[in-house]
Amino acid sequence: MGTTTTRHRQDRAADPVLEDRPDRPTTGTGTLVRLMLRRDRIKLPAWVGGLGLFMVYLGAALPQLAPTEADLAAVTPMVQQPVGRLFTGPAYGMEDPTHASFFAAGYLLYLLLLAALMNIMLVTRHTRLEEQSGRSELVRADVVGRQAPLTAALVVAVVTNLLAAVVVGALAVANGWPVAGSVVVAAAVALVGLAFAGITAAAAQLSAYSRGTAGLAGLVLGAAFALRALGDMVAVGGSALSWTSPLGWAAQSAPYVLDRWGPLLLLLALAAATTVLAYALQGRRDLGAGLLPPRRGHERGGPSLGTPWGLALRLQRAPLLAWGSAAVFLGVIDGAFTQVMLDSADALPAEMQAMFGAEQMTLGYIAFLSVFSAMLASAYVVYAVQSLRAEEAAGRAELVLATPTSRAAWAGAHLAVVALGATLIMLVTGVLTGAAAAAVTGDGSLTWDSTLAHLNLVPAVLAVLGLVALLHGWAPVLLAPVGWALVGLVVFAGTFAALLDVPQAVVDLSPLSHPAQVPVEAVQMTPLLVLLGLAVLGVGLGLVGLPRREVAGRS
Repeated sequence: MGTTTTRHRQDRAADPVLEDRPDRPTTGTGTLVRLMLRRDRIKLPAWVGGLGLFMVYLGAALPQLAPTEADLAAVTPMVQQPVGRLFTGPAYGMEDPTHASFFAAGYLLYLLLLAALMNIMLVTRHTRLEEQSGRSELVRADVVGRQAPLTAALVVAVVTNLLAAVVVGALAVANGWPVAGSVVVAAAVALVGLAFAGITAAAAQLSAYSRGTAGLAGLVLGAAFALRALGDMVAVGGSALSWTSPLGWAAQSAPYVLDRWGPLLLLLALAAATTVLAYALQGRRDLGAGLLPPRRGHERGGPSLGTPWGLALRLQRAPLLAWGSAAVFLGVIDGAFTQVMLDSADALPAEMQAMFGAEQMTLGYIAFLSVFSAMLASAYVVYAVQSLRAEEAAGRAELVLATPTSRAAWAGAHLAVVALGATLIMLVTGVLTGAAAAAVTGDGSLTWDSTLAHLNLVPAVLAVLGLVALLHGWAPVLLAPVGWALVGLVVFAGTFAALLDVPQAVVDLSPLSHPAQVPVEAVQMTPLLVLLGLAVLGVGLGLVGLPRREVAGRS
């Protein structure tokens, strides 16, 4: 026994990795970084590529929408008005606009939001979700320090944000925009991303669940957007309230106009402070636990939870509320923008008038808003059906299917709830968007027009549901990539295709391109019935395929 102990100690002394394990809380960080990059070899390039495509599109679209200085000046009231500043920014440089300054005033905010969301998902995925699933405990059982997983996740976030900054900055310069302003834009994207990586890392120490972590970080992002929006509404250039928001700091850098670096230092300080806070909080909790105790549920579940329908309603409630709230909020804001659109209609460039309907600008704008809502509803559908796959991966589906519940009943209840949820999102968004448009224009008929336009696109959204249901039944491994690729196609065809002269064959791949453009056009029943038929067929075939594969397995 003494010989074995001595040899074991000699082996540990000869191995510097084992020798350092008790003393270095970051041991194994490099290996975990490589593992995380390997696992995210598709997700991270897709996010960074999406930011790059955003820049490519704007570089190509802005000269087409406003080819001359006069055309560009005619569009600026859309971002100078208080309602415009509400969801674009402080509108620096609109007195003498250029394509670069118009991008910064009207679109930079959405680039920053994408960067923030990218980091929220990245850090949540590699910290709290790993602990929740039990994988972190297995990793920590090896030669891995306590702080290594969090450190590795933050290192991956730094690498990703630096890459995003390089891509965004290079493409901004390639668009012909000034180099100094492009560097400021790139830095703003990276630093907003790092700030929300730190915020998410701190949130991961508070909540014991990945949804709670993402929800807390998303709540901070929503508050930052609201504070910036209210502050920027007060005056052109923002107000004191604008400086209370991380998004406001990035907007106050005023790329292509003032090119300030001072506000960006606040983002750097926030990223550093939240990162230090995350490490401090991590040392005060147990692995797998959160500092905020989870809310205790009822001792007994309601009778409805004993049925497939009741369980599906309970599990799908959170995604429905989250996506529905986002759709309604954006719909109301866009509806309130209707009068601004009408006030500047005569001076708008021909390309933008054609987009909204030169002859019927109000109705064309309402039709455009209904398509935008349908894009969000399509994204909700893909996200919600992915929860079925998540139930399988977590092993909870097996527990349900061990009862006298068939696979068709289990999945069918979820799909039916998702279909009803998508319909409800479109209905409520349509009514409230129309009500907001009617309130600012005084035309009460817009409420009905908007409601009808949104309901007209419900069959197209359900066709998306049919496809993802089919994939879930037969090829679940393709559900996420194909489903989100379809959402990307829907967004591209609905917003960019007309400006970029995309072939009609590509546009026709989007289900949203087939219904009539209500209320500009009358409702056409044939395409709606075809889309509904495809939705029913997809769901039916998916339910047929589900019993023919393993639960939580691949087809």
